[in-house]
Amino acid sequence: MIAIIDYGVGNLFSLKSSFKYIGADAVATSDKQVIHNAEKIILPGVGAFGDAAKKLEETGLKNILLEEVDEGKHLLGICLGMQLLFDKSYEYGVHNGLGLIKGEVVPIKNVIPADYKIPHICWNSLHFKGEKSRIFKYINEGDFVYFVHSYYGANCDGFVTSITNYGAELTASVENGNVFGCQFHPEKSGDVGLKILKAFCEI
Repeated sequence: MIAIIDYGVGNLFSLKSSFKYIGADAVATSDKQVIHNAEKIILPGVGAFGDAAKKLEETGLKNILLEEVDEGKHLLGICLGMQLLFDKSYEYGVHNGLGLIKGEVVPIKNVIPADYKIPHICWNSLHFKGEKSRIFKYINEGDFVYFVHSYYGANCDGFVTSITNYGAELTASVENGNVFGCQFHPEKSGDVGLKILKAFCEI
């Protein structure tokens, strides 16, 4: 069973539908015991980093996630959920993340050309970095996925498994042992995204 963390800031319906489509049992939950009993964890997220981090802290889910990861459970952060894996974010102030990926979350406006639109909302291709990530075993170099974001993971070179180009190289995915992150939305990325979720379920 896959536990999709429900803390009020995620696109839970699309995720649940995607897992159902690939034949995986997934439940949206904030219950500690359900999360503990799950085989794997998904951390979704949309909106502002500071608000999401505060909700994780206030609900006690931050400590639960850190405990489960420390015990070896596989965690996949998606979009804002990926950004929350980092040490900190500079979105509307400075906010601490989960510290599972070394690096920081910064505005894309600092690196992309001035005439590029923000947020970055489009289908873009993935380009693998280093050894191919286990979650990409069913997809190919250059496959397209769907992005919606204004901030990105920076200063995290040792953990980047793919990048995309939007006038500059932007971190598309990260990995650190049993922790994975996708800046894009697999659940909105058609067949490619479903293959990524399938591969995560099989790890």
